[in-house]
Amino acid sequence: MMENIIETITSWLLHLGFSPESAVKTAGISDFLMVLLLCVIIYYISKYVIIKILKRIALRTASTWDDVMLEHRVFQRMAFLVPGILIYQSVPVTLDDFPGLIPAVLKLTNLYIIVIFLLIINSFLNAVYSKYQESEFALYHPIKGYIQIGKIVVFVVVFLLIISLLFNQSPLYMLTGLGAFSAVLLLIFKDPILGFVGGIQLSANDMVRQGDWISMSKYGADGTVLEISLTTVKVRNFDNTISTLPTYSLVSESFQNYRGMKDSGVRRLKRSIGIDMSSVKFCTQDMLDKFRQITILQEYIDRTETELENYNKENKIDNSVFINGRRQTNIGVFRAYLEEYLAHHPLVDNSSELLVRQLQPTSSGIPIEIYAFTLETEFMRYEKVQSDIFDHILAIVPQFDLRVFQSPTGEDLRQSNAVYFERSDLPA
Repeated sequence: MMENIIETITSWLLHLGFSPESAVKTAGISDFLMVLLLCVIIYYISKYVIIKILKRIALRTASTWDDVMLEHRVFQRMAFLVPGILIYQSVPVTLDDFPGLIPAVLKLTNLYIIVIFLLIINSFLNAVYSKYQESEFALYHPIKGYIQIGKIVVFVVVFLLIISLLFNQSPLYMLTGLGAFSAVLLLIFKDPILGFVGGIQLSANDMVRQGDWISMSKYGADGTVLEISLTTVKVRNFDNTISTLPTYSLVSESFQNYRGMKDSGVRRLKRSIGIDMSSVKFCTQDMLDKFRQITILQEYIDRTETELENYNKENKIDNSVFINGRRQTNIGVFRAYLEEYLAHHPLVDNSSELLVRQLQPTSSGIPIEIYAFTLETEFMRYEKVQSDIFDHILAIVPQFDLRVFQSPTGEDLRQSNAVYFERSDLPA
């Protein structure tokens, strides 16, 4: 058919007065231009007709793979292959009168086809990643690093093919040449190589997943993992800033992962308040009677008083001296109250450890530490529960004739001076 078209154009050009040589050459070029025009027409037919049909088919099928492929333009880029293949097949016929141009046009066509294949593979890998992200396995085994490694390999292969095509050398020859630059390549791809190794270790050991809450103070990261890629890990902090960590740093350095807390459904509460040591005292009978009015302490006080009374009787201790024998203290009763209060709190987990203990006294008083687990793990709700508990504790301290330790402030000094000057028995 092409030969018939060439002969028709040649005859028409001869009729117009062209010389036989000029008519043949012009007919050959016209034939090549017609092939280009035909390629453009076929491309638009593929783009607007075939792709539209594929979209309708994709909407009717139950599988979502075709939808993802269309979304990432895999089929649209495959349409670019049609003109390239058509030109490659027609060049030897349409340009047979220009043998010097055939190698150059074929080379450019090969380059075009290679680049289109590169774009198709890139879109396909993006579609695979997008589809994988919809599965439940994506949280446990992120594959973005592997996808990026695949893209790097494809780009390197395409680069070698293009170079070998431009210089008319075998790709194996180019690979041999790259071996001499292995040290330079290792330096250039140091971060991707370390990231790839780190990604494998993170995935194999299940050290971190997308959606995990991690903390790494060195990089200012304290939030949710958004993405694990070949060279970086993105973390959205609580102030909505984004911290970027090197992937390999999660293997070579320490970080804190709160996934275990979320999986267990409880979160640890560990905080202390300082009690003024000068306010600690033995309980008098009036104090015990007042404490008995607190419902959750009635059983404890009665049981403890009976135990201490029996002990003092058995050991014939003289109770007329207050310091003799065993007696309850206001700070001991306070600790017992806190234990009962936390045990009855609806948002404190009773199946986990619960401890109220006294730490080593310091210049800031006697620390009373609360160690418990709340049923709220989400940050905002957890902080609210913790604040509510310590609001109550701070408010209840004076009921046990105790004082919270606090360094003197300006108001304390003013009150002290006011008392000093109001006393008439002090020297002027």
